[in-house]
Amino acid sequence: MGVRERIAAELTATMHGGDLRLERYAGPPGDPGLFGIVPDDPVWRVHGHATGMLTGGFAALMLQSLHPLAMAGVDQHSDFRADPVGRLNGTVRFVTTTTFGSAEAAREVIGLVSRIHTRVRGTAPDGRPYRADDPVLLTWVHTAEVRSFLAGHQVYAPRRERLTSAECDAYYRGVAPVAEALGARDVPRTASAAERYLTGMRPALRATPAALDSVRFLRRFGRTRRERFVVRLLMNAAVGLLPGWARAALGVRRPAVVRVCWDRPLAAAVGHVLVWGLGPSQIQAAARGRLAGARRG
Repeated sequence: MGVRERIAAELTATMHGGDLRLERYAGPPGDPGLFGIVPDDPVWRVHGHATGMLTGGFAALMLQSLHPLAMAGVDQHSDFRADPVGRLNGTVRFVTTTTFGSAEAAREVIGLVSRIHTRVRGTAPDGRPYRADDPVLLTWVHTAEVRSFLAGHQVYAPRRERLTSAECDAYYRGVAPVAEALGARDVPRTASAAERYLTGMRPALRATPAALDSVRFLRRFGRTRRERFVVRLLMNAAVGLLPGWARAALGVRRPAVVRVCWDRPLAAAVGHVLVWGLGPSQIQAAARGRLAGARRG
């Protein structure tokens, strides 16, 4: 097995559990998907950019951890420490299926996540009750996630492929129905609304011991030395995608010159290698083939 094949196999195992399950994306012919997301749509473009999604994904986990109730749910119910790859597979499966999958496949993963949410409830260390299907928490998790994905795309996509202001707003509108299908309410539908939402949430946010521990865990994550090295580079780059107040809350001190002149070029280089190793996306190719059925019809 050559270098490229080894990279592809390792990434497929880490991100997708070793099986892309292309049948979720390939049919039925002409199926528009649950939310009508199509090639060249801002959602497709953002979620199809590997480096932006990897760095944005790590940034999302750090930002989400600042909500004490959301973090308590993860800390008390998730097996991310024992099986971090399994949790990553679940997140990747949800995002790729709702973006590129058929309507039936999207409904299936949304239903699965919704059922899991009904079982996640408890009491945070500060004494407040929480439940994962709380619309307030669902809106927080969604907004922190998609804001981070978009930030990753806008930094790491080639300049000609970055979204305009109008396309950024279209991205937020495009992803909102996914959150609402899970039960979120009052989901931001423009970039400015998302930033206002985050500003309004700041009084409720803080770095709990569980949040700080989760960030330390992420920085050490990796089953091999090579994987740990790549994760550390991507985590450093993800720090640069966070709002300044979020970095301060997490106690991350990484000067701007380091973030821009060191972290970004390294993450971009790693991203190029990973994209080269993966080759053209089989998931996107399958989805394009499915959507082409509608045009032929």
